[in-house]
Amino acid sequence: MSKTEKKPLLQVENLSIGFSQYMKGTQKRVIQPIADMNVEINEGEIVAVVGASGSGKSLLAHAVLGILPSNAICSGSVVYKGEELTEKRKRQLRGREISFIPQSVNYLDPLMRVGAQVQIGLDKKTAHKQQEKLFAQYDLKSSDGHLFPYELSGGMLRRVLFATSVREGVRLVIADEPTPGIHPEALSEILKQLKQFAKDGAGVMLITHDMMSALQIADRVAVIKEGATVEISEAVAFQGTGERLKTEYTKRLWRALPQNDFDLEFKGRDLNI
Repeated sequence: MSKTEKKPLLQVENLSIGFSQYMKGTQKRVIQPIADMNVEINEGEIVAVVGASGSGKSLLAHAVLGILPSNAICSGSVVYKGEELTEKRKRQLRGREISFIPQSVNYLDPLMRVGAQVQIGLDKKTAHKQQEKLFAQYDLKSSDGHLFPYELSGGMLRRVLFATSVREGVRLVIADEPTPGIHPEALSEILKQLKQFAKDGAGVMLITHDMMSALQIADRVAVIKEGATVEISEAVAFQGTGERLKTEYTKRLWRALPQNDFDLEFKGRDLNI
């Protein structure tokens, strides 16, 4: 799909998320970790959402999916395929058109064989056949379906998560930190698969603090700081000393990477990179 043919798939504008909390007695307060989040993803495009741990990246994903806790208070606009993404519509599309690849392999049930887990939600008459097809798609052997999660490697578990999450009909993939702590071969496989989703026309939101891996496949990068979108730039702007980047924060974030100047003003513990 050429750039001129791409259409807006997801548009998040001025998203604000707060949480009401009880203090002493009946006193309540609202904490607001997200104040002004803006992200747009087109069909066939990968947008990496990067920022420090605690900056609100995962909350953005949970808001789009409609899986925030009951005490969440949201405002702003979330539009999918030109229509408002209401809570009812989120429930209808979640797991069908909008898919979530969670951060941790602990989302898998440790007491259930992985083949059975992939079959959850599939038509019972064809579930096994579809599971076998998904295993082949994600380079898993048929015999792997008889194993429990603890019997699989980290890379294999990631592929099982893909098989449980990304299936035929999915148009938007939200991947929340899908690459932490895995060996280079498994990382390459995951990035390749995300790239294939976009090549097939799906939009991909890649939430990560591994900027260098994200830049291998991303079309654009949204930089998040303390619950707000600081900058959205083309991935090709992240090179050299960052002279093509728009904000000082993003330039310093880029230069703080070990592969660059390693700007000591931005310490690893502050950026979590």
